[in-house]
Amino acid sequence: MTSPSQTATGKSETPGLAAKGLKKEKKGKNGELVGRSPGQLMWARFKRDRTGVICGIVVLAFFVIAALAPVIASIYGKDPYTLYGSDNPSLLDEFGYPMGANGGISGDFWFGIEPSLGRDLFTQLLYGMRTSLGISLAVTVLVVLTGTVLGVTAGYLGGRTDYWLGRVIDFLLAFPSQLTFVAFMPVVVAVFVPPGDETPTYIRAIALILVQWALGWMGLARLLRGQVLSLREREFVEAAKITGASPWRIITKELLPNVVTPILVQSTYMLPLFVTAEAGLSYLGVGIMEPTPDWGRLFHTAGMVYENDPTFLLFPGAAMVIFVLCFNLLGDSVRDAFDPKSGR
Repeated sequence: MTSPSQTATGKSETPGLAAKGLKKEKKGKNGELVGRSPGQLMWARFKRDRTGVICGIVVLAFFVIAALAPVIASIYGKDPYTLYGSDNPSLLDEFGYPMGANGGISGDFWFGIEPSLGRDLFTQLLYGMRTSLGISLAVTVLVVLTGTVLGVTAGYLGGRTDYWLGRVIDFLLAFPSQLTFVAFMPVVVAVFVPPGDETPTYIRAIALILVQWALGWMGLARLLRGQVLSLREREFVEAAKITGASPWRIITKELLPNVVTPILVQSTYMLPLFVTAEAGLSYLGVGIMEPTPDWGRLFHTAGMVYENDPTFLLFPGAAMVIFVLCFNLLGDSVRDAFDPKSGR
C-alpha cells in the first residue's frame, strides 16, 4: 500500500504543494473543482500588483472628481467663471497678482486665485479636468472602435481590402500628428461656423474630437491587422470555416476574443496621449478658448505669469503629471496581468 503522501505511481508528492495547487482552483456549487476563466486569472494577477491597483484607484479618482466637478464646486461655494479679484480689490495688487502668499492660497481659495482676472484656481482645475478628460475619453472610444473594425477587417479579408486599407493607413501615418492638429483645427471649425461668427464651445470640442480621431486610429489598426493575419491561419479558425460559420461569426466569436488584450492595453496608453494632445492644442490657442476652463488653458496662463506667480503652475502641473504617470503604469500592469511572461 502507498502512504498518504504518495501518488498512485509510488512517487512522493509534498502535501503542502498539493494543497497550494488546490487553493488555486475554484469550487463549484456541489464542491467539485472548476477551472478559472482567463478573465478571472487576469483579475487575480492584477490584484496582486500593488502598483497597478494604486494607479487604478488614482485614475478612477480623477474621472470621478471630473464628473462631479459641479457638485464639488457647489459644496466649495465658488465657480470657475466669477472674477473674484474684481469683486474684491484687496485680493490683487496693483499689477494684478495675488496679494496673499503662494498665489493667494487661503481658507477661501484653496489653490489660490488667477492673476489679473482673479478667478478661483481650484474650480478652474476641476472644470478644466472635466473638459480635457471628457474630450479625450470620447476620442479614445472612437479611435478604438475605428481601429478595431478596420484592423480586423483588413487582416481577415486580406487581398485588395488589406492592400487599400494598408495604403490609407500608410498615407495617414505620414502626417506629423501635432502639426496636423494645429493646421486642421481652424479648418474643421470653419466648416461648422461661418466666418466672423463666434465659435461655440461645443463646436470646438467636436472639432478637437474629429481631428484627433481622424489621425489617431491607424496605429491600433495596423497592430490588430498583424494579429489577425496570424490568427486566421490557426486551426480553430479553419475549423470554424469548415463547419460553415459565417465571416461575422468567425470575427466576433473566434478572432475578437483573441485580440482583446492588445486592444485594452493600447487603450490605456492612448488616453493619456490624447489628454496631453488636447491640452497642447488649447495651450497653443487652437483648442478650447476662454472663458471655458481647460487644462491646456491653465498651462497657457501659467506660462505667462510663472516668473511672478510660480504657484499657479504647481497644481495643474502636478495633476497632469500624476494622471499621465498613473495611467501609463496602469497600462503596464494590465499588460502584465494579461501576459505574465512579458515582464517589465
